[in-house]
Amino acid sequence: MEKVYDMTIIGAGPGGLAAGIYGSRSKLSTLLIEKGKVGGQAATTEEMENYPGFFGKTTGPELTSKMEEHAKHFGTEFVKDQVEDIIDEGFVKRIKTKKGEEYLTKTIVVSTGAEPRVLGVKGEGALRGKGVSYCATCDADFYEDLDVVVVGNGDSAIEEAIFLTKFAAKVTVIVIHDEGILDATPVIAERAFKNPKIEFVWNSVLEEIKGDGIVEGVNIKNLKTKEISELEANGVFIYVGTVPKTDFLKDVIKLDDRGYIITNEMMETSKDGIYAVGDVRQKFLRQVVTAAADGAIAATSAEKYISEEEMFKEEVLDVQKPVAVYFWSPGSEESLDLMAELEKEIDTDKFKLVKIDTYRNLRVSRRYEISEVPSLVIFKDGNPSLTLKENVTKEKVSESLNKF
Repeated sequence: MEKVYDMTIIGAGPGGLAAGIYGSRSKLSTLLIEKGKVGGQAATTEEMENYPGFFGKTTGPELTSKMEEHAKHFGTEFVKDQVEDIIDEGFVKRIKTKKGEEYLTKTIVVSTGAEPRVLGVKGEGALRGKGVSYCATCDADFYEDLDVVVVGNGDSAIEEAIFLTKFAAKVTVIVIHDEGILDATPVIAERAFKNPKIEFVWNSVLEEIKGDGIVEGVNIKNLKTKEISELEANGVFIYVGTVPKTDFLKDVIKLDDRGYIITNEMMETSKDGIYAVGDVRQKFLRQVVTAAADGAIAATSAEKYISEEEMFKEEVLDVQKPVAVYFWSPGSEESLDLMAELEKEIDTDKFKLVKIDTYRNLRVSRRYEISEVPSLVIFKDGNPSLTLKENVTKEKVSESLNKF
């Protein structure tokens, strides 16, 4: 028989690694599939100073290497491959990879990340992480009293330029539009115009990033005159958008209009048993610490999901005789009183009584549209046959049970 993993993680960024740590530590059989280098974008960061407890000379590769070691310590299996498709076969899902492998799993955690949209100019790739950055929140403090360049003119670019002025001596923003025109909202644009540390170069694009090992300057091209000018700079921050790695998920789960995965606070996606963490999901702050938190939440959610689903299958769906599933809540005195009565009245030779705490079993409750307690659903041959949701009384329950 094919092995069925409890949890399979796609992508070994900080979110995926944290999910691996939490999942395997909870005794879930955990597989992590990564097509490239473990660590994601964090593994390309030369210095890591804003992850709690790590500062000084800690690098991104060192931090993510420790996370990998931590996950392996608890038993997470690592496979180097690329996931190309997910087939939803119910509780157990099938993953297909580029190498032709197939893996069966009860839950999936997507941690494929989002890539900064690159300009592709000369020097950008060679100096990435050595003066070329895509995140001011991550790297601004490295440029205290230095001169930096920002490329982009949308909300994110201008907000980050303003943030950089807390550290840098001067921030030069390269803008493709005519003087005074930004794509940022008027309020944000006005703040930037009033900031004495920000200068703008209009009608221009970044032509080249120069430096021997680290950024030393840039070449800027004027779109109208075609003239190339040189500008000394110690850092270049590029904000022309990000691209989530979700192409293989378009027909599997719901994405927003930019391709990011939509989740709730439990990291659940639109599909039962599939979770998303880190930069790939729709979120406010994309940082190593928030990705790691996402991973911890997703793994914990997955563990509870498996437990809930397996319990329900064993206790309800696979039972031969009719099953009376009673939904209750410890906060409802009415549901507690009726539960005590049903435990005495139900003929256990004819029916099996299963009690579901709606607070602890949210997913099962939602699946059968239980929004209030007490409620009762009678299952026959694994399927809901009769439902009582409103004004449930002992008499109504007895009347319903007599129909079977």
